[in-house]
This record gives sequence, C-alpha cells and structure tokens, in this order.
Amino acid sequence: MQAATVIAFDQPLVMREMRVPSPAPGQVLVRMEASGLCHTDIHAARGDWPVKPHLPFTPGHEGVGIVQELGDGVTGRAVGERVAIPWLGSACGTCGYCVSGRETLCESQRNTGYSIDGSHAQWAVADARYVVPVPAGVSPSEAAPLTCAGVTSYKAVKVSGLRPGERAAIFGIGGLGHLALQYAGIFGAETIAVDVTEEKLRLAGGLGATHTVNAARTDPVAAIKDLGGADMAVVLAANPHVLEQAHASLRRGGRLVLVSLPKGNTMELPIFQTVLGGISVIGSIVGTRADLAEVFRLHAAGRTEVRYETRKLEEINEAIEDVLSGRVDARVVFEF
Repeated sequence: MQAATVIAFDQPLVMREMRVPSPAPGQVLVRMEASGLCHTDIHAARGDWPVKPHLPFTPGHEGVGIVQELGDGVTGRAVGERVAIPWLGSACGTCGYCVSGRETLCESQRNTGYSIDGSHAQWAVADARYVVPVPAGVSPSEAAPLTCAGVTSYKAVKVSGLRPGERAAIFGIGGLGHLALQYAGIFGAETIAVDVTEEKLRLAGGLGATHTVNAARTDPVAAIKDLGGADMAVVLAANPHVLEQAHASLRRGGRLVLVSLPKGNTMELPIFQTVLGGISVIGSIVGTRADLAEVFRLHAAGRTEVRYETRKLEEINEAIEDVLSGRVDARVVFEF
C-alpha cells in the first residue's frame, strides 16, 4: 500500500510503499476511503509539540473506511461496516477518567497518527473498541472532517454550557470554526462569527451566523460589546492576541473556551476582570466516542453542513502549504 510518511521533522512527507498491516487481536483492518487533513497532522509532521512522535510514522486521525478484516476476539464490529478512526486510538478503559465518560483525559491513551500510525494511508489498523460506526447516508468525505474537526468543535460548545438564547462568539471560521458556529446555532444561541477574511465571513453568513465581525477592519471586542457582550466564546485561531480579545469580549458570567494551541503556549489573563466578572476559562480537548456518535447523528439528520475540498494523498505536502497559507477555506480531505 501507499502511505504518507514522516521520516524527519524538517523534511516534507514521503509517499512510501508499505506492506498492508494485519490486525492484531482486538483490532480491525480498514480500507480507507477518505482521510481529513487536520492542523494537528502538521504539528506532528513538524515536531512542534514537546512530546514528539517516534519516527518514522504515518499521520492522520480523520480516517473513514470499510472494515475488511477482524482481529482475534473482536466483537461488535463487522466486515463491510463503514467506520471512522478518530484521534483517540485507545485508552485504558479502567481509570477514573475512562469510567466517568472522560476518556479523552486518560493518561494511558494512544493517539492515532501520533503515537500510532494513522489514516493517511490506503489501509490502517485500529482498536475495534475505539472506531465509531458511520451512519448510512453520511458520505466518507463528509464523515472524515467530522471525525476530528466536528467532534472537537462540538465538544467545545458542549462543555461551554451554552443555553438557548445566549450569545456565542466563534473566533476563527475555518475547518473547526464553521462547524462550531453551526453547533452553537443548534444549541439555540445567537451567533457571532469573527475572522479576518471576508471569504470566511461570507461562509459564516451562509451557515446562519447572526452577526459577522471582520477583525482586520473592526475591533472585535468593541463590536461584540456593542451587541451586549458574549456569554460564551470559543477560540479556534492559534494566536494569543485572539485569545485575549475573546476574553475581553465576554459579558459578566461569560465562559472562554480554549481549543487552539498557540506555539508560544501562553496568553495574558487579566485576573481582576476574570474574578470580578465571574469569567470561566475552560480547556476543551477532542470529544469522546459518544460525542462523535452524536456528531454523526446530527449530520445524518441534516442539521450540519461540512465544507471541504478533496485532494489526492500524494498531494499532501502541497495541501499542507495551502492550509498554512490560508488558501483553504475549511477542510482538506484525501480521497482514495
């Protein structure tokens, strides 16, 4: 099979001919149909984070395909079934986080496309317990971005405690942001889309944003304060200044949800305003298997729209450059 492989953190990915893997006990072998490109793949390929993947490795954690073979002891999955292979490749299943529905906080987790080979390949093996069935009627290319961008933005809105009638600001309308905006609307919120490009703001308007703010032309804090302030803000832009703007846009009792990971790993947090205003700061990581199943059900019911463009896997380096340069409005999906 062909697989996009990271052989060095300072070099482009290489297409390598590899043997199709065999499923170990408890695993399934999946023939990939689609695999989404996430910004985390780029961080992984460049070794940006303190804990780096072991070289060489195959990134990708938005994989969707058909189960072709079951490893020994697998139950609950079937050959011919379409499944998604998410970021949470496996967890211990027994710690306090796992048994309380917070498996993405498990300290023994293994992550697809980072600590184990991922879905940017024609075939992949995965833990049968952690793949998630894709409902009939949801195409592989739509399901792929939902497997990370969808479930991550959904979880961020969910943990914010957003209530109907509240005002939700989404900072950064891209692969995650265009979905977060829709989930906030599903939760019954008045939505504010904040970005620096008119193209993405037009996208937000087409997806039902109540208000749009061009942060390149207008102070987003002032604009949101003029609306009465935000009850909740989700930040999907990896810029500390944007995180600080989002905090400042909140009204009393507001919640700031952090999702993006700025390279410098810091932001300035004004303590007086946070304490006196009763502001909550919440870190939100990717959702669980149960969250992803909910995301798929919403999409199957026609409640969400996924914006993406397709590429061939051998174009992965060009796709990465296009994402980094802002030439991609939402998501890139590699089709097989």
